[in-house]
Amino acid sequence: MKIVQPKPFTFEAGPRAVLLLHGFTGHSADVRMLGRFLEKKGYTSHAPIYRGHGLPPEELIKSNPDQWWDDVKQAFEHVKELGYKEIAVAGLSLGGVLGLKLAYSENIKAIIPMCSPMFFDNETQLTSGFQTFSKEYKQLEGKDDSIISQELESLMENSKRMFTQLGELIQEVKRNIDTIYTPTMVVQARQDKMINTESATYIYENVEADEKEIRWYEESGHVITLDQEKEQLHEDIYTFLETLDWET
Repeated sequence: MKIVQPKPFTFEAGPRAVLLLHGFTGHSADVRMLGRFLEKKGYTSHAPIYRGHGLPPEELIKSNPDQWWDDVKQAFEHVKELGYKEIAVAGLSLGGVLGLKLAYSENIKAIIPMCSPMFFDNETQLTSGFQTFSKEYKQLEGKDDSIISQELESLMENSKRMFTQLGELIQEVKRNIDTIYTPTMVVQARQDKMINTESATYIYENVEADEKEIRWYEESGHVITLDQEKEQLHEDIYTFLETLDWET
């Protein structure tokens, strides 16, 4: 079976822009519904796809967090080149970590980390999630179980460096979280089994923003943008964006 490769998207609407960042092993579909919702509310959005993502798992482990960070910076520059001066950032999981890094590296309008880890104590969950993603991808390709088992074994062995670097990225952002003065809305799913949910409290308590809030979603799991409370999440993000002091 041929798997259709996902693409980045840009939904142009109004003069206010939001950069939407997907999670680890994910791609732009993670945040497409949010982008469409914001478009109806008059907000422009752009979602990149980091290197190695949206592709077979063998391609993902050839990439690394430095490249993903570079892709986020390029996406931010792309939105500016389109003519948008004020850009908020909303990121799911890894996307939130990269968004927080952007918040202390660049001048952004606001940051919305969603289910974003601050403690690299979830390597077991991450590697398990990566293995599940890899197995499902290979099943979609129509491979035999015996072939899948062999390829998974090789993948898990060869992915160790990537996970080490991912841990280093999370720790780097955690160390710098108190240099963020950007308005912040922290989003966390209560049923999140992928990360330590205390991450949300850590971000909320340690960002130095005068305007900050934290919202918990009691019924949702890690990929909150696609879960059962997504409509409420959309509305809450829109409400937060509307409180910002936009020039336009």
